[in-house]
Amino acid sequence: MSLKMIKLQSGFTLLEILITAVILSIGLLGLAGMQVFGLRNNHSAYMRSQATLLAYDMADRMRANPVGFRDDSYNNPTATEHSGCVSTTGCSAAEMAEHDMFEWSNTLSNQLPSGSGVVCLDSTPDDGTSASPACSNTGNVYAIKIWWNDDRSNNLQRFVTSFQP
Repeated sequence: MSLKMIKLQSGFTLLEILITAVILSIGLLGLAGMQVFGLRNNHSAYMRSQATLLAYDMADRMRANPVGFRDDSYNNPTATEHSGCVSTTGCSAAEMAEHDMFEWSNTLSNQLPSGSGVVCLDSTPDDGTSASPACSNTGNVYAIKIWWNDDRSNNLQRFVTSFQP
């Protein structure tokens, strides 16, 4: 082989290395962006799962108090703490409904960002906002509506479940 041919094939140039570094950097930035996007969606899914569990928690509380359930004590109950409901002295069915709402509201605000909720009789459960829940107080379908602030979209998200006695 001649000396001229060896010089032509002497290795990579600095330009080729810089282009490779730029392409690799763009690829790694894209990968990091996909990771952040996935984490945000995972957090939103976690919040939705928490809202679902909290809605079923309230439904179970209502089923555990059949007298209060039949007397419509769970239709927009006030969130009032009754110490008799957690001791052996007991409390009335209406007081239990208020205490259930008190504990449930505290759990909502602790587990969901800006979490709030309402339990009511509602003939059209898939409506309303946290400021105006739009409970019609008619019919025999209970709606459990939960709102929270989703960091991903910076909007209030809503979860609604309904059931009949």
